[in-house]
Amino acid sequence: MDNYVDTQTVSRWRMILGASAEKQLAGCCAGGSIVLSDEERIMDEALAAIYDDTVEETAQHNAGASSGRNAGLGKSAPRLSKWLGDVRQCFPEDVVSIIQNDAMERKGWKQLLFEPEVLAHVKPDIQLVGTLLSLKGKIPEKTKDTARMLVASVVEELVKRLEQDIRRAVTGALNRRQHSPLPSVSGIDWKRTIQRNLKHYDRKSRQIIPEKFYFFDRAQRSQEWTVILDIDQSGSMADSVIWASVIGSIFASIPALRTRVVVFDTEVVDLTEQCANDPVEMLFGIQLGGGTDINKSVAYCEQFVEEPKKTLFIVISDLYEGGNQSALIRRMRELREAGVRTMCLLALSDQGQPFYDEHVARQLARDGTPCFACTPALLPELVEGALKGYDLVELAKRVGTKSE
Repeated sequence: MDNYVDTQTVSRWRMILGASAEKQLAGCCAGGSIVLSDEERIMDEALAAIYDDTVEETAQHNAGASSGRNAGLGKSAPRLSKWLGDVRQCFPEDVVSIIQNDAMERKGWKQLLFEPEVLAHVKPDIQLVGTLLSLKGKIPEKTKDTARMLVASVVEELVKRLEQDIRRAVTGALNRRQHSPLPSVSGIDWKRTIQRNLKHYDRKSRQIIPEKFYFFDRAQRSQEWTVILDIDQSGSMADSVIWASVIGSIFASIPALRTRVVVFDTEVVDLTEQCANDPVEMLFGIQLGGGTDINKSVAYCEQFVEEPKKTLFIVISDLYEGGNQSALIRRMRELREAGVRTMCLLALSDQGQPFYDEHVARQLARDGTPCFACTPALLPELVEGALKGYDLVELAKRVGTKSE
């Protein structure tokens, strides 16, 4: 028979389909058997541990078989550490993240993350941080430092991705002097102007006649705008919570912004101080899961609106309201009518279209609060547009977000 397929193609299909397809595929090989290279064998074992449902059954009947893949990983932390090392060695980073997350969900290995030697081999990513935060109450003392280091490394990477763009966006929105040849009177630095012009005091008129006025750099004036992040910490919002915490910490570091960071489920917790000082500490203060009372959180945040037309209020929620839905819609409408710049991010993540309450989203959008999913990369442009007074619904469409 000359209808044999080349061995490399057969080997690839063998790793894709798993051990159950080996007999059928072997008939396509000239030698009647499939021979995997050492690297292919390692890859095959790593994949089989997660995706081959027959592995554990086969292990019970064929203990000691020459192919080590039949043994499974069981509940051994050292074995899981080796498996994680093999995965990181054999696959690209984006594939590693997918396989790790599948291992957590399909095999129920979340408890094994509590072993320091296991965490040392894990590729840190935002999904893994979400898993750790959801289990943080169960993390033993011996693993807490390792877990915190892992979360810190992810937070640092996310800050690097966004900080420069967010600062540039805020500076571009607030530094209005670059658009006008005439400096604003409201931007005069009176203290510095008086000090520098004391030598021009006129005794006769008893007045200082300034030779030169000094102005604040508007992008650096202290707390010119208030930005309030109101974050839904229900379990479905895990990725959004992590991104929002990072963004909140960046906002808090910009002098021109007075930043408030609030999280909620059925209770409301103000994490402004923790977010400003240590976003990692803030994340460990979040309780993922539970019910949702958005109206209660909006009512709490209203106290921070001192100058409505200089306030940006961002609700990050899928809008599945467990509290008073009509009161929520009314509060958001009243904030908007008072001049507050309001928006609702149904999701803040790199993922696709989120699940959300379409009825509430339509009601809010009708009253002037656009509701849309947003990737972190697009947020700086949206913030700049909000601070400049642009139409947020049109801006959301222009930058390519999914909006109501």
